[in-house]
Amino acid sequence: MQRPKIICHMLTSINGKISGGYMSSKYATSGSMAYEITNNTYQSQAWLCGRVTIEKNFTDFHKPVLKKNTTPYPRTDYVAQENAEMYIVSADPSGKVGWTTNTIQYENRPEAHIIEIVTDKASDEYIAYLREHQISYVFAGSEQIDCTLASEKLLALFGIKTLMVSGGGYINWSFLQEGLIDEVSIVMTPVADGRTDTNTIFERVETLPELAPVGFKLKSVEIIEEDTLWLRYWVDK
Repeated sequence: MQRPKIICHMLTSINGKISGGYMSSKYATSGSMAYEITNNTYQSQAWLCGRVTIEKNFTDFHKPVLKKNTTPYPRTDYVAQENAEMYIVSADPSGKVGWTTNTIQYENRPEAHIIEIVTDKASDEYIAYLREHQISYVFAGSEQIDCTLASEKLLALFGIKTLMVSGGGYINWSFLQEGLIDEVSIVMTPVADGRTDTNTIFERVETLPELAPVGFKLKSVEIIEEDTLWLRYWVDK
């Protein structure tokens, strides 16, 4: 199997939360800056997020306007832009994200061309929508995303050699349970958030079978200013 090197890189609270009110607190300020600085050290060509994370952070839950009675495109992979400086990859099994352009600008990262990972559940109308907006897409799986197949295609079709997997918890766990995560990188902010309706780094979709816990070996610990830690782990394979 040929695939990118894959790092799960996350900003968290002390209790492992990756979203919630703490992210706008003063305690997370230095962590947010450190998250980008540490991300840049990996020199990746792409970062990947699950659908909810994408919609929350990049499309404001905009719904795609799908045209009826369109001539179906072949249900094969589509590369709209080769050799982009940066890609953002959207794990979107059913095809629901309402992109309005084929690139995004995030923080100080290079402008990123969008790649959608869809499954056979995505409609012909949604595929036509992606074509209309010149958004790249790959098929990986029948109902659930096959992360292994998706990873192989990201390398083969787009030349992505290092991929950052950046949430949410479900897509992080999906990559981890398929044995694809090479390193877990955590920027931990000095704050706790006790909310029960927010996600943690790794979470299993309830409809999928429960698997054994995954162990790690500590690679390094670095103290960042204002009590923020950068923790790096290798998966204990």
